[in-house]
Amino acid sequence: MTDTTASSFVREAMVTERSAPVKTTGFVGFLRTRLLNSPTNVLLTILGLLLIWYTVIPAIRFLLVDAVWHGADRNACLAENAGHAVGACWPFINAKLDQFIYGFYPAQERWRVNLTFLLAALLLLPMLIPRLPAKGLNAGLFFFAFPVIAFFLLHGGGLGGFGVNWTASLLVAFADSIKSAGDALVRAAGTTPVVGPLLWLLGQFVVLIGVTLSLILTPLLWVRDQILASGRPVWIDFALTAIIVSVLLFLLSGGVRTGWRTLVTCLASFAGIAIVIAVMGLDRGGLPIVDTRLWGGLLITLVVSVTGIVTSMPIGIALALGRRSTIPLIRLFSIAFIEFWRGVPLITVLFFATYMLPLFLPGNLTIDGLVRALIGISLFTGAYQAEVIRGGLAAIPRGQGEAASALGLSWWKTTALVVMPQALRHVIPGLVNSFISLFKDTSLVSIVALFDLLGQLRASFADPNWATPTTAFTGFAFTGLIYFIFCFGMSRYSLFVEHRLNPYRRN
Repeated sequence: MTDTTASSFVREAMVTERSAPVKTTGFVGFLRTRLLNSPTNVLLTILGLLLIWYTVIPAIRFLLVDAVWHGADRNACLAENAGHAVGACWPFINAKLDQFIYGFYPAQERWRVNLTFLLAALLLLPMLIPRLPAKGLNAGLFFFAFPVIAFFLLHGGGLGGFGVNWTASLLVAFADSIKSAGDALVRAAGTTPVVGPLLWLLGQFVVLIGVTLSLILTPLLWVRDQILASGRPVWIDFALTAIIVSVLLFLLSGGVRTGWRTLVTCLASFAGIAIVIAVMGLDRGGLPIVDTRLWGGLLITLVVSVTGIVTSMPIGIALALGRRSTIPLIRLFSIAFIEFWRGVPLITVLFFATYMLPLFLPGNLTIDGLVRALIGISLFTGAYQAEVIRGGLAAIPRGQGEAASALGLSWWKTTALVVMPQALRHVIPGLVNSFISLFKDTSLVSIVALFDLLGQLRASFADPNWATPTTAFTGFAFTGLIYFIFCFGMSRYSLFVEHRLNPYRRN
């Protein structure tokens, strides 16, 4: 190789150093690649910093820096006494905390509310953790046993009877209402000469039906009277109900051949009910009765929201399936129900359920105001849930149901095992969005004399001992934090469920 060739391929001088690569990791990399990588992002970053400066910083100063943490009355939250500009008046929250949680619930009975909250947490948390076993038993206790126990804990009172007594009383009331309707038609026949004879015949026929039902129910009434005349009516009624229900389920489940497991499960369930009755003393009058008008605060908010969420789901599923039904009567009823409840504001529903519904009930029938509000909210929310679930059902290909039918599955099994699980997985965001909206809409019950968390807050502002310029802002900030914690918790858990049920996620 010549010197000329060597000099053409061998560099004699060092190459100059290149500039270091732009850092794309860490805090500096985040600033460079996400916040300052273009003129538009630079402008948005500046606007975001200004927004934080004028909103978040003053909020932190109000809630923490300039806040007053100790005091016995309004004087501690006045600027002239504190020596500086006063922010949040947290002594006000400390003084009214019991009112915000329990409302006007008697102080000596508030352990019942605490026990109810504890039982709800102990039953709900295992259901939210996927790895824990016995989900079926846990769900049964939470959705069926817990509401009954919570009712007798919060409201109090005891059992005047059980299944036989309640069934007899309901059927007798039904027969009496039929006879009353017939008597009303007979009386109306005398005031309408044109169609009077027709009304008279129709009234006599209705009265005859009512009398016939009363005669048929005579043995059941005799059994009820014997139960009430005994020394321990609750336990005798309970034993008869347990025997009747267990025998019926045993026979319907296949009798001697395949019904033993159902019989054992039924008897075990009645044994658990008996233990609850004995422990809570429901056969001896139970706990002192606390009228629902004394309930309030966070108690009312949780009762209304949880009841609405739990009861609206089966209503929504039934209406969604009914709207897609091939039976015209079921489909038209579902459509009419959904459109009616979606076309009426929730405030109107609450007013109707609280003030107008008693006008349409018989004079001897009364329904508690809280129960009326719960029924109205459940039906209202169920109509909205039906459309959300129907959207999920529409997303399932028809081939899913056809494949299940080809395997010999019935419509019920196809819906419960194939279609509905996939549909609910698709609409988790919509369902949780409705749950969050319902949780916040519980504040509307304050207009029908049910003082929820916000209602108790507004009532606390009337106390002159805590009348300061910052009391209202402190109260609304505190309740806003409570609402945010519950709603944010539901939102994050829904994201966890979405990720877990995503069939395309990476393990």
